[in-house]
Amino acid sequence: MKPGQAVLTAFAVAAFAFILAPILVVVLASVTPRGYLEFPPQGLSLRWYAEVLTSWAWGRAFLVSVALATVAATATTFVCFLAALVTTRRKVPGKNLLEFLIQLPLLLPHAALAMALFSLILVLGLRGSFPGLAVAHLILVMPFVYAPIVNGLRQHDLSIEEAAATLGADPITVFRKITLPMIRPALVSAFLFSFIVSFDEVTVSVFLIGVDITTLPVKILSDIQASASPAIAAVSTLLMGLTLAMVYIINRLVGIRLFVENRA
Repeated sequence: MKPGQAVLTAFAVAAFAFILAPILVVVLASVTPRGYLEFPPQGLSLRWYAEVLTSWAWGRAFLVSVALATVAATATTFVCFLAALVTTRRKVPGKNLLEFLIQLPLLLPHAALAMALFSLILVLGLRGSFPGLAVAHLILVMPFVYAPIVNGLRQHDLSIEEAAATLGADPITVFRKITLPMIRPALVSAFLFSFIVSFDEVTVSVFLIGVDITTLPVKILSDIQASASPAIAAVSTLLMGLTLAMVYIINRLVGIRLFVENRA
C-alpha cells in the first residue's frame, strides 16, 4: 500500500471510530447492573431494558411519539404526493418559490424554527396539545417527504402512462394501475423517513409539550437533566435499533440516494 493510501485509510478508520465510539458507550452503559451510568460496565444486566419496557411513563411517551410520527408522516406523504404530481407534470407559476418554501425548514436554524412554530401554535391556541405538536411536525418533516417523492416521479417513464391512455384507459385507471404501483416504493420510503424524523424530533417539541403530553425524545432529555439512570441508555439503544431497522428497510426499497438526488 502506498504511503498516501495508508494515511487516507488510517484517517477513515479514525473518523469512523470517532463517530461510532459514543454509540458504543451508550450501548455498553445500558447493560450495567449498577443504578447509575458507568463505562465500562462492571458486569452485564438487562434490568434497565426490563424497567423501560414495563414502565408506564416510558410507554406512554413512546405511544405519543408513535402516534405523532404516524399522523405527521401520513398527512405529509399525502399532501406532498399531490404537490409533487402537479410540479412534475405541469408548468406551475411560482414552482421554484413553492419548492423553496417546502425546503425552508432545512435551511433555518432549528432554534429559530422552534420559536417560529411556538409562536404559530400559540396563535392557534394549541400549545401543550397533540394537535399543536402534529401541526409543528407536519411542517418539520415536509422537506423529507417532498424530495424523494419528486425524485421518484422524475424517474417514472411517462410514456407508459401515455401508452395506457392511448389504448383507452381513463385517467383514474392509469393512476391506479400504473402511476401508483410505480411510485409506491418512493411513497413508502418517504413515509418511513419522515416517521423517523418526527419520532426523533426534540428541539421543537420541547417548546410545545404540555403537562399531560410529552414525546419520548423530550422525556429522555428531561430525565438526563434530572438523573443519570441507565434506563436512559437503554431507551437510547432501543431507539437506535429502531432507526437502523427503518433505514435498512428504506435502503432495501429504493436506496438512500433517492433522498439526495435532484434529477431535473
